[in-house]
Amino acid sequence: MVATASTLSPGAVQALHSTVIGWYETHARDLPWRTPDASPWAVMVSEFMLQQTPVKRVLPAYAAWLERWPTPAALAADAPGEAVRMWGRLGYPRRALRLHGAAVAITERHGGAVPEDHAALLALPGVGEYTAAAVASFAFRQRHAVLDTNVRRVFARAVTGVEYPANATTAAERRTAVELLPATDERAATWAVAVMELGALVCTARGPECGTCPLRADCAWQRAGRPPHQGPARRGQTYEGTDRQVRGKLLAVLRDAHGTVAQGQLDVVWPDAVQRARALDGLVADGLVEPVGPGTYRLPQ
Repeated sequence: MVATASTLSPGAVQALHSTVIGWYETHARDLPWRTPDASPWAVMVSEFMLQQTPVKRVLPAYAAWLERWPTPAALAADAPGEAVRMWGRLGYPRRALRLHGAAVAITERHGGAVPEDHAALLALPGVGEYTAAAVASFAFRQRHAVLDTNVRRVFARAVTGVEYPANATTAAERRTAVELLPATDERAATWAVAVMELGALVCTARGPECGTCPLRADCAWQRAGRPPHQGPARRGQTYEGTDRQVRGKLLAVLRDAHGTVAQGQLDVVWPDAVQRARALDGLVADGLVEPVGPGTYRLPQ
């Protein structure tokens, strides 16, 4: 029988909250988007950047972004191509376009202020279930289940007793996250970031530091003898030789150009003409590159 949060007594749940939050208060990293003076816009920027990108790579990009665009209105007033340029080498550059689209919507619909309402956040372009919950929780201290990869892994091990969660978020995981939420907004918001931090620093995907984990004594996976993953093989993402790599090389040329780029300048970045053309077509289809004439391209204006 697979364990669930509903099998835990109220006392056990409260003890879980106290243990994780107590650990967080001692071990939390000092990150700029967690400071009391971080604006809701700063929190939103960090959440877009942190999706699939490590904190150490996000920190300098986050600082530069907010220096240039300290408000949604400032970003909305600039061309989307400038957002793509500023995104640099963070990877998955469509996030830059989505963040620009969200800034435009915030400016047009909400007077330039990131909305507090969860439904209004979810209605912004580029904002999905996770980002809406994270911004509502971290920026506005509201009570929402925030389920990212780190949180899902902690719950899979500590509560369900398996090494890894499913590849995609399940209804059962959402129930677990909701059932484990503390009753008050403030404590729920702290709980959300505390579990996330535990997954990022201790209950990691590879080489978890179980010996220093505050949940070691009560972890269902530990009690079960740390059984290995039984689901589909977990494949690491490849990059070398992929269309993603080619797209990155093409975008690098366009970012550095600050103007139009001729086809010949793009042709030299990758030897396989078929793959290069496919990657360029994909960039155009995604709105990351604009053709401005025969064999001439630029970032979107």
